[in-house]
Amino acid sequence: LTFVQTTTLTRPEPHQETWYESLRVPGFLRIDIAPVDSGTTLIFRGDSIYILEQGGLRGGRPLVHPLMVLGFDVYRDPVERTIQRLAGLGFELGRIREENWQGRKVYVVGAAAGDSTSRQFWVDQERLLFVRMLEPAKDKSGATNETQFNRYQKVDGGWVAAEVMFTRDGVLETREEYADIHGEVNLPESVFDPEHFSRPEWLGQ
Repeated sequence: LTFVQTTTLTRPEPHQETWYESLRVPGFLRIDIAPVDSGTTLIFRGDSIYILEQGGLRGGRPLVHPLMVLGFDVYRDPVERTIQRLAGLGFELGRIREENWQGRKVYVVGAAAGDSTSRQFWVDQERLLFVRMLEPAKDKSGATNETQFNRYQKVDGGWVAAEVMFTRDGVLETREEYADIHGEVNLPESVFDPEHFSRPEWLGQ
């Protein structure tokens, strides 16, 4: 999958960025931040993130990204691997209930009824698509971070959420809007190699 993302951020002051994203599931996501010639790139590969600047590797660290697991990898990974990763992220998988969300029935995994602060994820019952995640803020402030996957659309036989929203205690912090979405794209291994920077062909020259 490839797409162009308009990222609207509210901090430190409101501004927009353009991100060019290349995705192969399970396990691979690359983000090239405009201007592309700057070589500022993030690569998620397996359970790690790599940061590149000016086309060179500047660092990397282990990272199991919950949105990669829930929004993408879950549809291709073995069930056992998904369970292991989600449990490792702190989701209580044995706790599940039903709710309504945006006019549709959903499963809620990880929290009891009325609990809006514990780590949990929401899945559309009919389509089995991830739509929402709530989790405590990592800064231990008591705030709750929320992610929404909205505006799902069909792309080459699959579903893609064309809008992703991030809020903190209900206040919008980041909105991602996808455009120029293409599925079944040939993405060579080199696109996701942090050691050898190469510009994805779909971005042009």
